[in-house]
Amino acid sequence: MQVWPGQAYPLGAVYDGAGTNFAVYSEAARRIELCLLHDDGSETAVELRETDAFVRHAYLPGVMPGQRYGFRVHGPYEPEHGQRCNPAKLLLDPYARAIAGSVDWGEEVYGYHFGRPDSRNDLDSAPHTMSSVVVNPYFDWGDDRPPRHDYHRTVLYEAHVKGLTMRHPELPEELRGTYGALAHPAVIGHLTRLGVTALELMPVHQYVHDHRLVDDGLTNYWGYNTIGFFAPHNGYASGDRGQQVLEFKSAVRALHEAGIEVILDVVYNHTAEGNHLGPTLSFRGLDNASYYRLADDPRHYVDTTGTGNSLLMRSPHVLQLIMDSLRYWVTEMHVDGFRFDLAATLARQFHEVDRLSSFFDLVQQDPVVSQVKLIAEPWDLGEGGYQVGNFPPLWTEWNGKYRDTVRDLWRGQPRTLAEFASRLTGSSDLYQDDGRRPLASINFHTCHDGFTLHDLVSYNEKHNEANREGNRDGEAHNRSWNCGVEGPTEDPDIVQLRERQMRNFTATLMLSQGVPMLSHGDEFARSQGGNNNAYCQDNELAWVPWPEPGKPPPSLLEFTRRMVWLRRDHPVFRRRRFFHGRPVEGTHDELSDIAWFTPYGEPMRARDWQAQQTRALTVFLNGEAISEPGPRGERITDDSFLLMFNAGAERQEFTIPAGHGAQWRLVVDTARPEVPPPGTGPQYAAGDRVALVGRSLAVLQRPA
Repeated sequence: MQVWPGQAYPLGAVYDGAGTNFAVYSEAARRIELCLLHDDGSETAVELRETDAFVRHAYLPGVMPGQRYGFRVHGPYEPEHGQRCNPAKLLLDPYARAIAGSVDWGEEVYGYHFGRPDSRNDLDSAPHTMSSVVVNPYFDWGDDRPPRHDYHRTVLYEAHVKGLTMRHPELPEELRGTYGALAHPAVIGHLTRLGVTALELMPVHQYVHDHRLVDDGLTNYWGYNTIGFFAPHNGYASGDRGQQVLEFKSAVRALHEAGIEVILDVVYNHTAEGNHLGPTLSFRGLDNASYYRLADDPRHYVDTTGTGNSLLMRSPHVLQLIMDSLRYWVTEMHVDGFRFDLAATLARQFHEVDRLSSFFDLVQQDPVVSQVKLIAEPWDLGEGGYQVGNFPPLWTEWNGKYRDTVRDLWRGQPRTLAEFASRLTGSSDLYQDDGRRPLASINFHTCHDGFTLHDLVSYNEKHNEANREGNRDGEAHNRSWNCGVEGPTEDPDIVQLRERQMRNFTATLMLSQGVPMLSHGDEFARSQGGNNNAYCQDNELAWVPWPEPGKPPPSLLEFTRRMVWLRRDHPVFRRRRFFHGRPVEGTHDELSDIAWFTPYGEPMRARDWQAQQTRALTVFLNGEAISEPGPRGERITDDSFLLMFNAGAERQEFTIPAGHGAQWRLVVDTARPEVPPPGTGPQYAAGDRVALVGRSLAVLQRPA
C-alpha cells in the first residue's frame, strides 16, 4: 500500500476522487496507527508518521468511499495525570463524516475491568465498537437555496426524525423513521398546511445508546449522547457506509424546495463517553486532557451537564472541533441553523458562565456560522447555569420563563398577570437592555422535554414508570393541571375543559410576540401517558399518532392551523420591535400601540395587576401603530385586535373599551373548537359585552 505524507488540514478523512487524506489531532500520543477495517474482521495498520502541530496525517491513494477505519493511539495511560491512551481500543475519528455499526457493550470497550476501576484493560475493542467511514462528498444539490425566513416570519416545529414518521399511515414501512421519511410529500404537506417554516430536528449527530439503557431493554431515543459531531446518525438511514449522508442531504433538499428550513438540535457540551467509568470510544483515548474538563483529581471529570463529562471550552482544539462541525453542517449539509443543548456549558471557560467566552467570540466573527439561526437552550445543571436573557445579541433563546408563566396563567395561579403581560409582549425585561428584539424570545409551552400538550392538561404528576428508574427521573414541578381527574377520563365536562385548555395554550402561543415553537404531535393532542421524560422510549408511547386516512382530522389540528395562519397574516402579532406603550408618530388615531384593560373596559391600574383574584384582562393591539418599517422603508399597517383572556374558573363578561374602535368582529373563541371563517363571526360595538366561559380567550378584530 502506498502511503504519501498528505496534509494536516482539513482534519478527518477527505476523499478527493483518487484517494483519501487522513488527519487527526492528539498532543498526548507518542504514535498513532490508522487502521483500515475489512469486512472479514481483519485490519491493515498504517502508522501516521507526519506531524504538524500535533496533527498526524497521511494520504492513501486508492482508498475509496465506504472504507471503514479507526485509530489506535500509543501514549500514556495515566488516569492520575488525566491521560487514558490505550492502543487496544479502536477509536473513532472525531471528524468522521459517517460512522458504521453500534457499540456491543462488553468489557472490551472500557479502559478498565469491571469491578476494578483502577485496573487497565487491554482487551481489543475493535469487534465490539463503531468504526469511522470515508464518504463521498459529491452530491447534486441542483438549485438548492436556503429559504432564509426572517425570524418574524418563522414558525418552528420541534420534531424527532423517527418519532414524527414511524406511525404515518401514508409512508411505506421501509421509509418510516428515516431521513427519507422527512422528504416524503405526506410529511412535507402536513408541515406546509400547518404553516411551519422551520423544522427543528432533535439530535441527528451520531449518538450512542447508553450501556445501562441497553441492559434494561431501552434505548437513548432522544439522542442527546453524541459521539460524532460530523456524522448523521446511522439509525435513521437505509445503510451506514455513507448512505446516511446522502439521505440526509436529500431530505434537506426536499424540505428547502417546500420553503422549510432545517435546524439541528446539537449537543456540543458533552460526549457519549460519560464519566471516569464510561467507555473509551474516541476523545478519551486520543487526548483525554485536551478534550474534557477534568476535576482537581484528574481521574474524574467536571460535569455541568448531568451526563458525566463536559467538553473543555477553553481548549483551542475543542473550539476548532465545534466551529469546524458547525461550518460543515452549513456549507456541506445545507442546514439553516442550530439549537444548542445546555448552551450555558458552552460559556464555561473556567467555572462561571461567561457570555463573553471564546466560543461566542468565534461565532460572532465567523462569516458562515454567524449568518444562520442560533438558538440557545440557556441553562445547564451547573452552578449559576440558568441564563435566560443573558446570551449575546446574535442569539435567540428558548424562553423558559415564557413557558412557566403561560402554564401558571392557565392553571389559575394568582398574581401572574404582570409577568404574563411581559411574556405576551416579547419579554422586554429579558432582551431589550442588550439591544435584542422580541424575536430573541423562542416561545413555547411544551417541547420534547416534559409533558406533551395533552398531558399538560391531563396530569398533575409525572408517570415515568416505563423508564425503569422508579419514577425518580424527570421534572417533578411541571406547572400542569389535570382539570380534575388524573389521566384518562370519560367525564364529558373534564374532556371539554381539557380540549379548551389545549386551545388556550395554542392560541396564546400564536398571539405572543416572539418566535413560536410547536412540539411535534401537539396538533394531534398526542399523549405519552403522563411520561414527562420519554428519552428512552423508542416505541408508540413517544411516536406521533397520525390520523387515519379518510377520517376527519382532529379539531385541534384545524384550530392550530387557523391560529398559525392568523399570526402569519397579521404583522401586529409578530412585531420586530418592542411596544412603546404610547402613540406612534404618523398615526391618525393617536392611540397607543398597546393598551391594557380590566374586563370592565377600564384601563388597568397598578393594584389591578397585583390583585390576588384577578385572572382576566383585555389587551388592545393597534395595527395602525406598528413602528418598524417594511423592507423598502414603507410603513406597515394592519388590522387592530382585542385579546380577551379569562384564566379564571368562572364565566366573565368583558366590556369592549370605548375610544378604541367602533366595530369589532369575533375571530377566535377557544370555548368553541371551530374558528369561524373570515368575516362570519359575530359583531360587537364599543361598550358591548362579550361573555367568556371560564378558562377561555377570545380575539376580536377591527379592520384597518
